[in-house]
Amino acid sequence: MGYQVLARKWRPKAFREMVGQEHVLKALINSLDHGRLHHAYLFTGTRGVGKTTVARIFAKSLNCETGVSSEPCGHCSACQEINEGRFIDLIEVDAASRTKVEDTRELLENVQYAPTRGRFKVYLIDEVHMLSGHSFNALLKTLEEPPEHVKFLLATTDPQQLPITILSRCLQFSLKAMTPDKIVGHLKFVLQNEMVEFEEPALWMLGREADGSMRDAMSLTDQAISFGNGKVVESDVRAMLGSIDRDHVYGIIEALAGQDGNQLLTQVAAVAEQSPDYNGILASLISTLHRIAVAQLAPDAVDDSDGDREKILRYSQQFAPEQVQLMYQTALLGRKDLPLAPQARSGFEMTLLRMLLFNPHTLIRAPAAGTNLGKVHSPAKTGHPTSSNHGSKDPVAEGALSGLKSALSKDSARSADNRIDKVNTVASKPATIAKPASPAVAPPPARDEIPQAMESHQSLQPRSAERPKVTLDDEWSDLVNDLAVAGPVGNFARNCVLEDKQGDQWLLHLNPRYEALFKDDYPTQLTDAISEKLGQKVVITVKVSGSERQTPDQLMASYKQQQKKHAIELLQSDTFVQALQVKFGATLDVNSVQPLTETDSD
Repeated sequence: MGYQVLARKWRPKAFREMVGQEHVLKALINSLDHGRLHHAYLFTGTRGVGKTTVARIFAKSLNCETGVSSEPCGHCSACQEINEGRFIDLIEVDAASRTKVEDTRELLENVQYAPTRGRFKVYLIDEVHMLSGHSFNALLKTLEEPPEHVKFLLATTDPQQLPITILSRCLQFSLKAMTPDKIVGHLKFVLQNEMVEFEEPALWMLGREADGSMRDAMSLTDQAISFGNGKVVESDVRAMLGSIDRDHVYGIIEALAGQDGNQLLTQVAAVAEQSPDYNGILASLISTLHRIAVAQLAPDAVDDSDGDREKILRYSQQFAPEQVQLMYQTALLGRKDLPLAPQARSGFEMTLLRMLLFNPHTLIRAPAAGTNLGKVHSPAKTGHPTSSNHGSKDPVAEGALSGLKSALSKDSARSADNRIDKVNTVASKPATIAKPASPAVAPPPARDEIPQAMESHQSLQPRSAERPKVTLDDEWSDLVNDLAVAGPVGNFARNCVLEDKQGDQWLLHLNPRYEALFKDDYPTQLTDAISEKLGQKVVITVKVSGSERQTPDQLMASYKQQQKKHAIELLQSDTFVQALQVKFGATLDVNSVQPLTETDSD
């Protein structure tokens, strides 16, 4: 006998051999054991999940010579003939090739006759949704009231296309797609019995590639055995499937965690040498980011299917939760836009650069001309670029200033320079959390006074060489801003309030909305940072409860809102701005006003 493929050789011959689908098997087994048999059954589900297999086992259970039961003997002539596909009273029909109404009428002509050998005449119609509308109409009456010796077993991958009149006449069973762990478990059983050497990571790759279909998994396993010369190993399966080495994905994650642009582009170059499927790489990256997000919330839920659980848990400590969410969404959008890129590699690179640059906890500065991207530094190390950095100018701002200068006279252009200095000074003006005094709004100047107003305009205050650090007039908030903690621990600290302090015993209240941010080791890390900052030992206790006091994040949000309001009032009361509004019909876009502070990078 020639070679028989695994999908056919290991096809279940009894309900107990089925993998998964317990919700369907329970109903069928109970109905067979108690004799509560319906005349029409409909099995639905995606390809390769066992619809036809369940129907054949059910037909075997109905016609087994030992009697109707959920455990056919498998040895009688009826069972053997059904296994071999030659049982005369099991009529299997491929509806995709017999769609005409004439075919259906011919099929139903013999329904009235008793079975030749078996107990029931079973009609198994596969892909029943392919029948034409007239074929369904011809089937309706017989399907509703067939002879007692007839059973209809229908199977389809698309039940939405079936008429409601057909659905109402059948018992419907929806078979679920197989999970990767069920597929891997069955593949282990099959390969062990076939005495084929295998590596478990290779089986997980096959299980995921099968996308819920056990038949596809078995076919891929057959292919992998041939490709690996009798073995199923990870490197061969990866080459067969065209999958990227996961080490490259981990390298990308490492570069993003270290904010290292050079390392990131080096990883892209290494990936490009293999002529990869960039869409597949992004899919693998998205899957890894998902596991990192799960690890941040529920570390015990992270599986070790790829032997990388320790890596995932380590990465979860290197990213803030909001950063992982942002990178995940960026990767999703990048995968969607990949076909629109001039080249797949450039689209892939741009997606990774967005993930690197759009970091809520860092401020990215454009590199000087002739320099590489290099490592992206935290604003805590580099400081904010200010208007005093005359060596590096923003081309967009320069273009806008050039347009303004061309519209104004030479003297007015000089006044515009002074005004830009004034706006920068206002944006960098130090303030506390107390609400700043609102300036008196001056009335717009008369039209004949506009030239004098534009010419004689002077800045309200001299520019400061350095921007003083913002203080929030709150002991805990100011301490948190001074601490050298970032990432999840810093996020946790910014959402707590110092409720009580008795000597070295400090009590923190964590906002219940951010309880998911809390981990057992965070208080220890925060205690070490505070003790090092203050030069004395403190002991921190954390209690999850509400508080009337505001957290550092809430105080900072209030501070920024007040600073924005203050800046808008200053701009609205300025005679130069009023002069521009009168002479050129300009309007002040208050939504675009964003005063710069030292804490913008926090």
